[in-house]
Amino acid sequence: MIEVLGILLIVQGVGGFINRVAESGSRSWFVQLHLLPPVLHIPASVVMAVLGVALVILSSSRRRRTGRG
Repeated sequence: MIEVLGILLIVQGVGGFINRVAESGSRSWFVQLHLLPPVLHIPASVVMAVLGVALVILSSSRRRRTGRG
């Protein structure tokens, strides 16, 4: 379950970052771009992506340590 949350955070973070940097002007489905003021879009996207990577790594190391998976 933690790994799924991590993957979702990675997708939202990286996608939101790319959407802001590219400034495509299209409607976005990235959560942080709808909830936060524009000045926080890029920092929030980076934090979400980093947190997602950390959760995936934590989940993988926990699974390896317990022998599951």
